[in-house]
Amino acid sequence: MRIDYRKLRGECQRHGPDHITEQVKTCLAEKVFKPEDFSFKELAEEFLGHAYVRSCDPRRGDARPLREASDAVDVTAFSNITGQLLVNSVLQGFENAPKVASTLVSTIPTRLNGEKVPGVERITDEVDEISPGMPYPNYGFGETYINTPDTAKRGLKCSVTKEAIYFDLTGQVLTRAGEVGQVLATRKEKRVMDMIIGYGGGATPTFAGGGLWRYKGTDYDVYNATAVDFATYWYLNQHTAVLTDYTDIDEAELLFSMMQQPDTREPVEIMGTRTLLVPPALRVTANRIINTTEIHEGDSDVRIGVTGNPISDLGIRPVSSAYMYRRLIDGGEVSAANAKKHWLYGDFAKAFAYMENWPITVVQSPPNSYVEFNQDIVIEVKASERGACAVINPYYVTRSTGAG
Repeated sequence: MRIDYRKLRGECQRHGPDHITEQVKTCLAEKVFKPEDFSFKELAEEFLGHAYVRSCDPRRGDARPLREASDAVDVTAFSNITGQLLVNSVLQGFENAPKVASTLVSTIPTRLNGEKVPGVERITDEVDEISPGMPYPNYGFGETYINTPDTAKRGLKCSVTKEAIYFDLTGQVLTRAGEVGQVLATRKEKRVMDMIIGYGGGATPTFAGGGLWRYKGTDYDVYNATAVDFATYWYLNQHTAVLTDYTDIDEAELLFSMMQQPDTREPVEIMGTRTLLVPPALRVTANRIINTTEIHEGDSDVRIGVTGNPISDLGIRPVSSAYMYRRLIDGGEVSAANAKKHWLYGDFAKAFAYMENWPITVVQSPPNSYVEFNQDIVIEVKASERGACAVINPYYVTRSTGAG
């Protein structure tokens, strides 16, 4: 779409820079036009003047700050519009990046840098009946608790230089801004996936990295092939079933029925939709198992009977991720052949969380900052997010290595 810069300039003169900036922001949000429809050079010529654009020529020695351009209309409008284009590109890059693992876990807003989350004490069965005149038993928070790791800030920045304006490198700058958002989203996706699969992407799982569950001050592996015993058997969530048919899903369901939650000793009951997370090699198999409408028993010549799908009532959602496969093999703990056989099943939102201090946030630098003189940077934006992966209730997800 062709942008009428002269009209934008006229609007700015009549209504002020804040008005035109809001107009541009609204049009970008409603997709009336896209960031790439703009030209930094043409925008600068209209709002800052031709003299300023000529001063951006590296061959000239009279480069001047934005505020000193003699025929400038409004520096603030140019700065805000350009900054908004960068902000939109960063956010769009973040949104468009693959985020399978990030959407499976819960996002818990927090103002704390690491938390001690109290649990609920077990209540004895005698609470079913209260004798006349007897006090009500307490039901509250006791000495049971889990810890979540300290949060960490991660960020990148993107800049518009004078050369980018003079040579009209708008497309390249916006592409780089989009990559800033994409990189931040991808790094977060890898960290969350490492927590979910329990391998740490090549590094030894640590509590700080979200790879261990800290319960009552002690660290435990997310997945255990032998029972972790807290006075009673309750925590065994790893098995070896090869994902072939509904019987393998049934084996994972059996693990849930055998486990008990800590403190309350109640069974692990999954309410609502279950998620089946598989690598691309098992995507077709997972869809076939979940979406099958008839089960034929017996061989091709003699069929004993035909039934419906025995697990159709569980409401299972199959999900596939290439990052699952890559993170399994990147560190060498799992061979490429074995990584294709891994599958996870359960309620990921209850098992895992991302403790978020703030989501992806993009901030623009003020015009005429020191970097304009030192590095010929006219506009700069920085994007950051802060949070931490945290294992909350690992027994709500089972992992199969597919070893058989």
